[in-house]
Amino acid sequence: MINTQFMRRIFVTGIVFVALVGCSSGTREANVGACVAPEVVADYVHTIIEADRTLYASLVVERMRHYGKDLVAEDWAQKNKLPLPAQMLQFAGLEVERKGIGLKYRLASLWPVDKTNGPANDRERTGLQTVSDDPGTVHTSMIKRPTGPVFKAIYADKAVSETCVTCHNKHPLSPRTNYKLNDVMGGVIIEFPLKSS
Repeated sequence: MINTQFMRRIFVTGIVFVALVGCSSGTREANVGACVAPEVVADYVHTIIEADRTLYASLVVERMRHYGKDLVAEDWAQKNKLPLPAQMLQFAGLEVERKGIGLKYRLASLWPVDKTNGPANDRERTGLQTVSDDPGTVHTSMIKRPTGPVFKAIYADKAVSETCVTCHNKHPLSPRTNYKLNDVMGGVIIEFPLKSS
């Protein structure tokens, strides 16, 4: 049986590698065989992240709750349970970052339950507000760093299950308690290095 997690990692690593070695234009039009535009790479990565999170929330968390088994908890390690869908996404992002290929992703919100999940700077705050106002928009930017240019994309993060809604609406530290299914709760922030021109 093929290990899908391993295959997914190879696919994402390959796409990022192609973007890094061949692309520096920053446009969606890519030269065939030469590069993949960073916006397209970010879309690929986001599609995988979104699918993983949605399936974990619906096929594991919601399904077990339907059968009367509450298997997830914010303090999952102490209670011998499974992490919440948002925690799984954050853990996966940390694991990807540890691989050292330069790809990073995380959740952030203008209304974080955990203050460390707020915007890291004004650029992220602007991006999160943009995707909150228009969930169909992707907020992108190029950032100059001493190690080279970095592409950053912020996608709307929606409440994909009733578990998300209930958890945030009832959490004592939640600054917002009126979420409904499919409401924007924050954003998925993806970044990776670009080849210098």
